[in-house]
Amino acid sequence: MTVTGSARSQQLSEQREQADAAAERYRRTTAERERVEQEQSEGVRFPDSPEAIAARATRLLDRQGVPAAAAVESIREDRLDQPAAYERILGVSKDLQAWSFLPRGTRAARTVGRISTRENGRELPLGTGFLVSPRLLMTNHHVLPDAATAEQCFVEFDAQMSVDNTPEAPTRLELDPGALFLADKRLDFALVAVRPTADGRAPGDVFGWNRLSAQFGKLVVGEPVNVIGHPMGRLKEIAVRDNALQVRLDDFLHYKTDTEPGNSGSPVYNDQWEVVALHHMGVPEKDAQGRTLRKDGKVWRPGDGDDAINWVSNEGVRISSILRHLASLPPHPAVQPLLSEMGPDAGLQTTTATATGTATGTATAPPSNAAMRPSGPGLSRPGPESALPRMGLNARPTAFGGTRHLVFLHGRNQQEKSGRLQELRRDWTAGLNHGLTRAESTPIDPADVWFPYYGDELIRALKEHESVARSYNSYEEAAGHVAEALAPAGPARNTYEELIASAAAKAGMPREDGLATEGAFGGALVGALQRQLSWLAAKTDVDEWVIATTLRDVAAYLSNPGVREAVLDTVLNTMPTSGELVLVTHSLGTVVGMDLISRLTPDLDITLLVTAGSPLGLDTVYQRLLVAGPKRPERVAHWLNAWCPTDGVAIGCPLGDDWQGELTEVAVDNARDRAHNIDEYLAHPEVAAAIGRGVGMG
Repeated sequence: MTVTGSARSQQLSEQREQADAAAERYRRTTAERERVEQEQSEGVRFPDSPEAIAARATRLLDRQGVPAAAAVESIREDRLDQPAAYERILGVSKDLQAWSFLPRGTRAARTVGRISTRENGRELPLGTGFLVSPRLLMTNHHVLPDAATAEQCFVEFDAQMSVDNTPEAPTRLELDPGALFLADKRLDFALVAVRPTADGRAPGDVFGWNRLSAQFGKLVVGEPVNVIGHPMGRLKEIAVRDNALQVRLDDFLHYKTDTEPGNSGSPVYNDQWEVVALHHMGVPEKDAQGRTLRKDGKVWRPGDGDDAINWVSNEGVRISSILRHLASLPPHPAVQPLLSEMGPDAGLQTTTATATGTATGTATAPPSNAAMRPSGPGLSRPGPESALPRMGLNARPTAFGGTRHLVFLHGRNQQEKSGRLQELRRDWTAGLNHGLTRAESTPIDPADVWFPYYGDELIRALKEHESVARSYNSYEEAAGHVAEALAPAGPARNTYEELIASAAAKAGMPREDGLATEGAFGGALVGALQRQLSWLAAKTDVDEWVIATTLRDVAAYLSNPGVREAVLDTVLNTMPTSGELVLVTHSLGTVVGMDLISRLTPDLDITLLVTAGSPLGLDTVYQRLLVAGPKRPERVAHWLNAWCPTDGVAIGCPLGDDWQGELTEVAVDNARDRAHNIDEYLAHPEVAAAIGRGVGMG
């Protein structure tokens, strides 16, 4: 079937309807836009609500969207209240762009393709699309209104000029609406599968893909936006930074930027290259009678062409609204696995597998955590008499036949999340299912996973044993001295200093600077300690704050017996006691997991240990473990260590340089701004396939 002239007329008609609707929304928000413009003329840089500004600043810090050191430096001279500090942080983000802004933008641009259709022997460009998972492309409904239209379309990646200003050879891929096609006219989006490349790889594995987030805090009024697309079907172009969000509606954003027809379906990015909206329409100027106006002020006629219209703004559909719509759709066994590949932040990880293998849309609730746990030898506080809180999630008894167990053991920075354990478990499982899907293995139900939780107990124990010298959220104290400001007190201090020095040495810091000398720790090393941390951050492109806080908590755990015992006892309170165990650990959890092995009941056979983003390669760590490191524990049948070269916490990897015994190592390429994230590690097919085989799902 070809796209007929009638079908194209229908597409143009819908495009005009969308433009009219956008113009009406623009008219209704005139008062809000005038308020914003007035405040901006008075010097208000971000005329948004205090709640929106706070959420944005928090997201920037949490995701290293602005260097912590730069944020600290910007506010340390003035004692600012919290709202003013948040606005200052946003100012740093807007004015100061790290060198990585450009290569990260280049990486984002590779995910964007030109959509064209075949009509009567011709190839006509329709718009732009961008990858949002390894196999899914997003564009507008008015570009791809139905599966029949998509069947006749293809997408070209790398249709762009090279750095030498010569056209590159694009890669053409066919759309596959038979595998998945979802669309909504009101939100003007379409989601379609793309066929693999000639060598059988998923498009996202070749060109990358955008990790969408349903969470708020990605943009505030007054911040720049960046749009990448194929205006008028030309080679790829970018409208970068000299643009700004004007008005935020419930489902749409209005922003100033230079775009043209053909940009329909383009991703709208913030300065951290997170997708904030799906560009769908320019907003035409209208007169009092609702007639579209030309640039010369005259009434526009259809024969004048779209380039004659006076476009006064642009409108994009909020990504969070599209994701909420997708989450509201009835579950479908053929659709949900593909949606789950969009990653945990998209909030679409509802794919589950029942005990009989039939896909469903909702997870079966695990047994109540208040139920009595089986007791057994090796448990330090077994049975219902335990005074420890049961903060973890048990797996349902029928999981993997009832004899195999999959346990996720989290890392640091999970405090105050006891009310979100189901969500945390779903996030981990979503990352794993992404990898399992890529490995062509069966996905796993979150309800089949054990999820011990020790985040609150860790913080309580740290405070009880006075392991933290000062508030590690104090920007004023941390200004220019992140390593010192985050240093723990007491016996953990020396361990912390040793960890940073050891990691810096592993990262190749020259010894002649006198910064990697062992045993010379103490107050005289304050300056050296910060230089070591800065070296690590520069070497890995991971923020100093992330590295320092992780190593601080590792040091506190290793140095304070009370902290270690509290954490281990809490974890043991939510663990299986017999059968075969696959233990998947991350970050600090890899250290806790290695200790945990010596405490587990002998009725548990540890068939597979997975460590991801682990500091176990640092001698300061493995010398202080309860197990006799560095040697694979005899109880562990197989050990898989996944590490990323740009993960500042896994700087001691590969472990095979120090650890003895059977050990499989997988070096993975995580997204640079998410190098330490567990969902990145689990999404790699080599890692996921090993876990799947361990529980009999491979």
